[in-house]
Amino acid sequence: MNRPITFLVACLVLASGPAEGTPRKASTRRVRHLDAATVNDPGLTDVVPPGRRGAAVLRAQILLDRAHFSPGEIDGRWGTTLKNAVSAFQAARGLTATGVVDAETWKALDQDTVEALVTVAVAPEDVAGPFAPIPGEMAEKAALPALGFTSPLEGLAEKYHASPALLIELNPGGTFGEAGQTIVVPNVAVPPPGKAAKIVVSKSGHSVAALDAEGRTVAWYPASSGSEHDPLPIGKWKITGVSRNPEFHYNPTLFWDAKPGDEKARIPPGPNNPVGVAWIDLSKPHYGIHGTPEPSHIGRTESHGCIRMTNWSVWELQQMVSPGTPAILEN
Repeated sequence: MNRPITFLVACLVLASGPAEGTPRKASTRRVRHLDAATVNDPGLTDVVPPGRRGAAVLRAQILLDRAHFSPGEIDGRWGTTLKNAVSAFQAARGLTATGVVDAETWKALDQDTVEALVTVAVAPEDVAGPFAPIPGEMAEKAALPALGFTSPLEGLAEKYHASPALLIELNPGGTFGEAGQTIVVPNVAVPPPGKAAKIVVSKSGHSVAALDAEGRTVAWYPASSGSEHDPLPIGKWKITGVSRNPEFHYNPTLFWDAKPGDEKARIPPGPNNPVGVAWIDLSKPHYGIHGTPEPSHIGRTESHGCIRMTNWSVWELQQMVSPGTPAILEN
């Protein structure tokens, strides 16, 4: 199903940092020792505790992503989202959930024997555009034909679940704007794990988990959900449908932080749409699970009540659910 979003509670980011619609900028800080030979070495089994960065962290992030336990935006740096993903993976594999990538965790991750970093050619569609800055005001967004990527780099980063800074570090001197150019990227192309029997949204765990009929977690994703002004609607709900590449209908009367003079607006689809590339509708009126134009914020900021995920995570999740799938929202 592909229809306009008529639900009037958007789940836009509530945090300091770049204003919504501001093009994402790559950090100028360098991530060291991330050459492909080191990251792809199956003998790379360094313990990955809090505070670590570099090749072992990057390898763990990629293998977790491939196992459907998303670390969020892959960047080669330790963070709370990575710790939570490690803990969820460990619990699902019957290991002690420490959040530290130890020898037993590496053994489980390394059952996937593919190379973590691969070389690919930039495809013509990766550079086709059009690319343009995204304005901050809803009225200005509404005037655009679509809310696409701001640059080929932004699109490639999202395609490979990575931060723009990581792609720059892996490809020094790369322009990212020429079809046929070869670049090194995280190897994240894997199919979804199958249909979920139910999903569980954890506010305190900053996560969405997909469970099978036996209650086993088959996928785990970081998420932002609820705020003081728009709390997560705790309870047992159901999924009623999915909209892919949705429009968003903005109604300022439903936003406590709407600007004076804001008017209703139809926001066109695209990855930089306020609800991203997919909306999973819940039986609770006006609430859903959706994507975001700011993947680096997921799991670290609040929302306007709904459940926000990275675009690549919500795209995978929408393939795993159907109308009637139970959705449990808990503290």
